[in-house]
Amino acid sequence: MIDFKNLTLQNIKQKLQLKKPWDEVIIFVLNILISIPAFIIAHQNLIELNWILNLDRIILFLFILIATQLILRLLRTIIIICIILYLMVLFYGTVSGNYGFQSVYEDYDSMIYTMSDNPNPQDIIISKLLPFPNKSKILSAIEYQNPKVRNFAVMAINKNFKNLKGYTDYRTLIQCFAVFKEINSRWNYVSDPKDGDYIATASESLNYLSGDCDDHSVLMAACVRAIGGTPRLIHTKGHIYPEILIGSMKDLETANYLIKNILFPKESYGKQLHYHIDERNQIWLNLDYTAKYPGGPFMSEEILGALTLN
Repeated sequence: MIDFKNLTLQNIKQKLQLKKPWDEVIIFVLNILISIPAFIIAHQNLIELNWILNLDRIILFLFILIATQLILRLLRTIIIICIILYLMVLFYGTVSGNYGFQSVYEDYDSMIYTMSDNPNPQDIIISKLLPFPNKSKILSAIEYQNPKVRNFAVMAINKNFKNLKGYTDYRTLIQCFAVFKEINSRWNYVSDPKDGDYIATASESLNYLSGDCDDHSVLMAACVRAIGGTPRLIHTKGHIYPEILIGSMKDLETANYLIKNILFPKESYGKQLHYHIDERNQIWLNLDYTAKYPGGPFMSEEILGALTLN
């Protein structure tokens, strides 16, 4: 039985200092996980010296690796205790079906993927530490099961592209584009009150089809979700906009043909589609209120956070 009265920090430290170098392995793995994003930030923000064989960047990475290793070894005991507690929490999350090991892997993979293609990678880490703005309010406002929202989406489907045939596999996507056309052709931008954000519910926005970017995103996401599409909201600096899941590159090719040749030929003539590719290589198409066609130009492309509605 463990004597908790005598379980002091010094005793814990002695118990952790086993003959096997397992703690050194943990520290080294943690060092790698920290050093990779730290190097990406340094690489993007420091001037390149253009040394032969990129020796300046190799030296930079080794410096970060060594410095991080020294710091972690100084704090070894505290870090090992925190890691053990964290692993216990993740184990419980995995067993209970909540945030667990798979979620941590996906978040880290997503963070590294996004940082590597971002001119300000430090913003990605900040976004991971901070919650999606007004997340709980936005989730509550996306009333995709509200009959009023569902009926509006069905009305948009019957009004736009109703008689299009020959694309059964892409019927849901085409119907989501019909919703996009109905909302964006009628949307009127109205600012929030000066004293703070006002998150309108999807059913509320249907009264006048007016509001700011988060109101538009909420309504678009709710309508897309109500008819079987998969939307997500993208948070950037001072802006939120919706995207829709397209799928693979093959699916994007079909969507590109439909948009440019059948559904939005005038709006998209001579223009390209704007999209993001996530860490699973899935393609998300822009549905912002500023776009005249699905995949129109981004108002703000940089991703600080994403909220997916599965």
